[in-house]
Amino acid sequence: MRATTTSGPNAALDLILLLTLSTLWGASYTFIRIGVATIPPLTLIAARTLIAGSALLLWMSVQRVRMPRDPAVWRRFFVQALLNSVVPFTLIAWAERSVEAGLATILNSASPVLAFLGTWLITRHEQITPRKLFGVVAGLAGICLVVGMSAFEGLGRQLVPQLAIVMATVCYATAAIYGRSFKGLSPAAPAAGSLIVGAILLVPVSLVIDRPWTLHPSLQSLAALTALAIFSTAMAFVIYFRLVQTLGSVGTTAQAYLRVPIGVAISIVFLGESLSTSAWLGMGCVVAGVAAMTIPSRKIQKRNA
Repeated sequence: MRATTTSGPNAALDLILLLTLSTLWGASYTFIRIGVATIPPLTLIAARTLIAGSALLLWMSVQRVRMPRDPAVWRRFFVQALLNSVVPFTLIAWAERSVEAGLATILNSASPVLAFLGTWLITRHEQITPRKLFGVVAGLAGICLVVGMSAFEGLGRQLVPQLAIVMATVCYATAAIYGRSFKGLSPAAPAAGSLIVGAILLVPVSLVIDRPWTLHPSLQSLAALTALAIFSTAMAFVIYFRLVQTLGSVGTTAQAYLRVPIGVAISIVFLGESLSTSAWLGMGCVVAGVAAMTIPSRKIQKRNA
């Protein structure tokens, strides 16, 4: 998608919205960490998808954006729901019962690197360049620094949850590749449709397994759930769709590396977390790798100007 050229107040607004989006998605890991303290992961994510999907449907109704009725499209929504919400949301929420929010932010931010590997190895529509190769190596090295070093601590108590977050990252990368099948639809439609399908899948399972009416969540966890669903999911999607129209898809991907330091800073300030030396090094590698993968080259910038 070609970006609309912006300048002056519009450019400033886009920058503010980009930072806002990075903050909302960076904060989601802290919200999850607080939420799972007293809400089981499955119920937390079921509520997240239901609230966020409903909010997006309301937003689409106000904007007069219609949802598709073709059964084939809804079958693709089902696949997208598994890849982009049901599986990764649940894996991250389960993992954050023991993994700190800062580490989850770092591990999950490598999705652009894994998405590139998928498109290069499977669909073969991405071209390898020295800069992209550096991005892949740096991103994977960052993951190894975060996961590999801590795997030897406490006989790997953190290894399985951290690998669950890496698996969630793989799901997000696959969802980004699969999302190409929604060309021609309003970007809001796959987001709302997949979230609603996710809620349809998760809510009944949550009712059977967790029996939410027997739970006693804290006010902090409920507030975190509400913020996660409304701000870090529904509102973040609305901002994302707006930026795709003005900055283009390439410019909007800047949030992928902006949200790493923002998300880590939020977890340190509000949760009192700290990172090990290897995790700081891993964060630097991941940020450098994702930036190398997503910042457009000067040639592309001049061509799109």
